[in-house]
Amino acid sequence: MPLEGKKKHINMVSKPLVSIITPLYNAAPFIEKTIQSVLDQTYSNWELLIVDDASTDNGLQIVRDFFGNDPRIKFYPNTINKGAAHCRNQATSEATGDYIAFLDSDDLWHKNKLEKQLKFMQKHDCDVSFTSYLQIDQNGNLLGRQVQAIKTLPYKKQHKNNYIGNLTGMYNANSLGKIIAPNIRKRQDWAVWLEAIKKSKKPALGLQENLAFYRVHLDSMSANKWKLIKYNFAFYRTYLGYSWLKSVFCLLQFFWEYFMVRPKQIKKQ
Repeated sequence: MPLEGKKKHINMVSKPLVSIITPLYNAAPFIEKTIQSVLDQTYSNWELLIVDDASTDNGLQIVRDFFGNDPRIKFYPNTINKGAAHCRNQATSEATGDYIAFLDSDDLWHKNKLEKQLKFMQKHDCDVSFTSYLQIDQNGNLLGRQVQAIKTLPYKKQHKNNYIGNLTGMYNANSLGKIIAPNIRKRQDWAVWLEAIKKSKKPALGLQENLAFYRVHLDSMSANKWKLIKYNFAFYRTYLGYSWLKSVFCLLQFFWEYFMVRPKQIKKQ
C-alpha cells in the first residue's frame, strides 16, 4: 500500500492528470531538488509516484518530509532491492494519470516542462513526445551541452537507437494504455519508448526546447563503451528476440547512429 500525504485543497481545474514515475535508490544528495523541480511546475495537476528500491541512505526520510505535506506525492517504500525496471513498473501500475512521464531521482525539470509539453501534444494530436535537455554534473553545474530533440521520430529510427531522453518523455496512457518495461537489466526505457511509438502507429514528436536537466555521473553506462556493446546486443537478442546474426546487424546500425548521427544532436551551449 502507498504512503500518501495529508489532504489539502488543490485546484485541479479540468486538466489532464500527469503521473510522474520516479524510482529511488540511494539518491539522498539529489532527491530533494528532483522533487522540488516537480513542485515548482507551472502545471499543477500531477501525481508523483516515488518507489524506493530498498535504499540504505537517508533519502527515504527526505521523501517522507515532502509527501507528508502534499497529497499529490505518493510513496512506495520497498524492503527488497529489485532494480529500476521493477520500480518503474510498480509505479506505472499504480498510476491514475491520463499521461505518464518519467523523472529519475537525480534529474531535474524546468518549471514549464509539463505545461509546455502537454500543450505541444494536444496541439499536434500526439501520443508520444519528448524534449531537448541540458546536461549537468553531479553538483548540478551545467556542462555546456544540450541534447537536442529531433522533430520527428518514427519507429524505424527509434529501433536503431534510443533518441528519447527518459526524463523528457511523455505518453498518452488513455490512448496507448500503460506500458510495462521488460525485465531486462538495462535499456528498459528504450523498450518502453519503442513500444509506445509502435502502439501509437505514428512517430513520436520532439519539442525542441530545453525542458529538463540530465545529471551525468562518471560511472554512467553511457560513459562505458564496452557496456554499450553488452547491453545493446541483449536488447536486440533477448528483448526483441532476434537471431544472433540479426542482433549483430542491428548492433552495427546502433553504433553507426550512436557515433555518426547522434553527435549531431549534441550542441555546445
